[in-house]
Amino acid sequence: MKSNKNIIYFIIGLIFIMLFYQYFLPFDTKIKSTTLSEVATQIKEGKVEKIQVEGSKIIAELKDGTKLETYKESSANLSDYGIDINNVAVSVNDPNKGALWLNLLSIFLPVILIGFFLFMILKSSQGANMRAMSFGKSTARLFRGVKKVTFKDVAGAKESKEELIEVVQFLKNPEKFKAIGAEIPKGVLLAGPPGTGKTLLAKAVAGEAGVPFFSISASEFVEMFVGVGAARVRDLFLKAKKNAPAILFIDELDAVGRQRGTGLGGSHDEREQTLNQILVEMDGFETDEKVIVIASTNRPDVLDPALLRPGRFDRRVMMGLPDKNDRLEILKIHTQNKKMKKNINLDHIAAVTIGFSGADLRNLANEAAICAARNNKTTIDNLDFNHAIEKIALGPERKSRVITEKERKITAYHEAGHAVVSHYLENTDDVHKISIISRGMAMGYTWTRPIEDKYLHSEEKFKDEICALLAGRVTEEMVFKSVSTGASNDLREATKIAKNMVTIYGMSEKIGLVSLGERDEMVFLGRELAEHKIHSEKVAGIVDAEISRIISDAKKRSLLILKKNLKSLKKVAEALLKHETLEGSEFAKLVS
Repeated sequence: MKSNKNIIYFIIGLIFIMLFYQYFLPFDTKIKSTTLSEVATQIKEGKVEKIQVEGSKIIAELKDGTKLETYKESSANLSDYGIDINNVAVSVNDPNKGALWLNLLSIFLPVILIGFFLFMILKSSQGANMRAMSFGKSTARLFRGVKKVTFKDVAGAKESKEELIEVVQFLKNPEKFKAIGAEIPKGVLLAGPPGTGKTLLAKAVAGEAGVPFFSISASEFVEMFVGVGAARVRDLFLKAKKNAPAILFIDELDAVGRQRGTGLGGSHDEREQTLNQILVEMDGFETDEKVIVIASTNRPDVLDPALLRPGRFDRRVMMGLPDKNDRLEILKIHTQNKKMKKNINLDHIAAVTIGFSGADLRNLANEAAICAARNNKTTIDNLDFNHAIEKIALGPERKSRVITEKERKITAYHEAGHAVVSHYLENTDDVHKISIISRGMAMGYTWTRPIEDKYLHSEEKFKDEICALLAGRVTEEMVFKSVSTGASNDLREATKIAKNMVTIYGMSEKIGLVSLGERDEMVFLGRELAEHKIHSEKVAGIVDAEISRIISDAKKRSLLILKKNLKSLKKVAEALLKHETLEGSEFAKLVS
């Protein structure tokens, strides 16, 4: 369509150029206007080579190349003006023959142009009307027989895949389940942190099902006009019923599925109208057992209870962060098309990437490849993977940041304090790397990482972690007799852990086995708009006192460990000032 428009514009432009050339540009600059008597004189003197007659116009071409132009009466002959044409070549041309197409063009061109512009105006108005008529139509994409992603391409998440494999099998062979009286779930909710593979698993269902698969984002329902979202929901389910058996996939369900009655926007806003229509379509009077809804969300806690009841989303598939075995399978998939050295141990990389999601691991493999290409390597080695892990976990290096020698020394002792205290505490993770090279927003970092996946944390581990976090600040006070702003993030994390110990985990004797972490929330755009305490001001004072006590006890323990191992602290700090970076094995030798 676009190329046709360009051709039309080109033709119109060419016509205008030709008209301009025809009417405004002279054909020959050597033509001079004169009189008939002058032409007769030139002929008598034998200076004229030929004469060209076009109606009333006479053009006499002289032997020196000059052309004379004059006019006569249309009905008169040249001899009537005393012009002897016996010794001169005379040619007579029809004046209407050459200008006929120009005359026709001058007549029809305006009509054509006006018709063209009227056609474009009518077409644009018709398109606007069509868009207005389709305002309530859903924009869901239909995937039929897609085989790009299958369950083989989804590593890990075995339990989640089993839940969805049953849905696919029911669509392919419903008699097997109906024979025993089983009913297929009407809805499957995929919930979990970002990057855990919810959308990827939905794509695998589309590839395996072999039935029409409609995909849409929940945000595409919502418009500024009330009722449009509900109309689109009706249109979406109508399309699915016409193509039944079919699967509907709604991505980021929390965009329209947040809890109703929060007091924001009233009870008739566009989002709630859309949510009400989804509820009716999933389990109302006119439901279809052959249409299955799959939805994904990162915030299942803010969804309306009516969505989560049996009969709507019967199954909730929780997708957590992958464990070591799952991470290994994910790494194998994302590295199968990459050129790597044979000595790369993916099992070790899976072991040290605790807390990485599937998206993080894909990014890790890509960052390692980028690092190798940046260094003009033909294959990826272990050093590239190490750089990629550090970049994802800690942020990019900022070697260009200029800091003073005093700041370098403070940073070195600060990080050395973290490392020494972590080393001598029983329940902290091993020190993997220490550096005073800036990464992200931090001046330096002490990187500790666990050696295995852990799902339970003890009170002693929390206390040791707080000690290690406060060690940098304590070291500055002990060595420089002053403190800096470098420990702001450490204090924030330590306070968060202490607060959770008191209010959520019941690890305070004064508070007892009472959870004070629950609160009534007013959620707006995924965040708390207001928080209402469910305990008295007296209890709040005790909570604050307990948090301060935990922090104070941890500070005393950190100071005691640092004074006892002052020589090790100085060794590590001096090594950091000299080398800027210490690996875990080098640090262990200094403090052994």
